[in-house]
Amino acid sequence: MELNIPEVVEEIRTLFERYEQALIDKDVEVLDATFWNSPLTIRAAIHENGYGFDEIHAHRVRRPPGPGIKLKRRRVVITTFGRDMATVHLEFDMRGRDMPARQSQTWVRFPDVGWKVVLAQVSVTESTPAY
Repeated sequence: MELNIPEVVEEIRTLFERYEQALIDKDVEVLDATFWNSPLTIRAAIHENGYGFDEIHAHRVRRPPGPGIKLKRRRVVITTFGRDMATVHLEFDMRGRDMPARQSQTWVRFPDVGWKVVLAQVSVTESTPAY
């Protein structure tokens, strides 16, 4: 299996940036289009535990407009596994906290619908990373 094929990394980077902008804009259509429409999809976040696409969508609709939790990116790591699977990890400064937060996504390319997030997680750290 070939890791980090440059054009695949760029595909994921473009989709990830589109998703991040949709979070800022509260563009539910793009947010929904990013995730696999399946009861098996999971998004565990600080104020949300979405098990299945319908729960994730319901949270997105309820979320009030306004600034999100992210202030500044510290690190983004994209790793691709062949041409059909990838992970994205973002570490960022979070609004209202001194400690960084993290966001991870697992992406899968499906033959019929293209790239989709199948698992996402957002968490806060309790201390400054040791690196």
